[in-house]
Amino acid sequence: MFSYKTSAFAALVGISLAVIPPVVRSATIDVTVGGPNGTVAYAPEYVNASIGDVVRFTFEQKNHTVTQSSFASPCSPLANGFDSGFVPVAANVTSDFITAELTIENTDPVWVYCRQTGHCEEGMVFAVNPGSDAKFAAFKAAAMGQNSTSTASVSIVTVTATVTVSGGETITTTYGSYPGSSAPTAATSTDHKVIVGDNGTLTYNPANITAQIGDTVTFEFHQKNHTVTQSSFADPCTALSASSPGTVSFDSGFMPVATNATTFPTVTIQINDTKPFWAYCRQSTPVSHCESGMVFSVNAVENSNSSFEAFQAKALALNTTASASGSASLSSPSATSTSNSALSIHGIYGAGTVIAVVGAVVGVLL
Repeated sequence: MFSYKTSAFAALVGISLAVIPPVVRSATIDVTVGGPNGTVAYAPEYVNASIGDVVRFTFEQKNHTVTQSSFASPCSPLANGFDSGFVPVAANVTSDFITAELTIENTDPVWVYCRQTGHCEEGMVFAVNPGSDAKFAAFKAAAMGQNSTSTASVSIVTVTATVTVSGGETITTTYGSYPGSSAPTAATSTDHKVIVGDNGTLTYNPANITAQIGDTVTFEFHQKNHTVTQSSFADPCTALSASSPGTVSFDSGFMPVATNATTFPTVTIQINDTKPFWAYCRQSTPVSHCESGMVFSVNAVENSNSSFEAFQAKALALNTTASASGSASLSSPSATSTSNSALSIHGIYGAGTVIAVVGAVVGVLL
């Protein structure tokens, strides 16, 4: 939603402020995410909302997300769509749940799913203004019956991230292989270990490796809060899913690691062909990690215009052009506090949507 600060600006663009109806917060619609006994559902499954209404998601037990998708691809994130991130809630928590609020700014359908492994395929989807019972039923059926034939240069083998919540309980976020991703093509393989944020630096170590078909790359996330997000040589600091909509791509998601941590979450991907694989860290607070040179590659063509050095140089060059371009970037979940701290996340996600998360967050570090 845009607001005009001066009448002079309105006159300049030929718009009278008097005819711009304000967005009024007229109703709050409550939706429960998850729940006791391992509930894998949003309740209710869909709602009808007017402009100005607020849909308030309350995250109950287990570990879920509220992630925008599309009718055509129910279990895939929408490019530039909103995403609450994983919100782990211990089984013994019965009050003071974390909430996320989505302000409705138009009456277009909004499609949502939980990106915890298997939850979308089990039917954990949600919609705002789906149009009809039949339209939502078709959306849910597509989620539960999807069988993508798309392939990518990597397939996700394992992704694990364990967070300790109130009472000492640990909750693990688990990601699985993308539907339809290629099976391993080599009988034997080598695992390449990469440290993400080694000793608090904005680096991958090593930052460039050579791998064969069937090899795996294990990213070990150290202190601070980083990602491994697939991009392209042409656009090093933009997720491939955003620069090439419909392309199957890889994103570890944010991996917060406390300064005193002694165990570290890992992500393992498998290489299915030898074409270059480009990646970056999409943390943008307090500075862009990618534009500071935090990029990574597999099988970059050295001694050529497509070398790792050229890729990193393109990322660094964005640091001097970002302010001039006027482009906006997605805000990442970030806070400098520890357990039971208040967190407010505001991001630029897509036209007509605003989402904020407020509540108790554990060990999320910049």
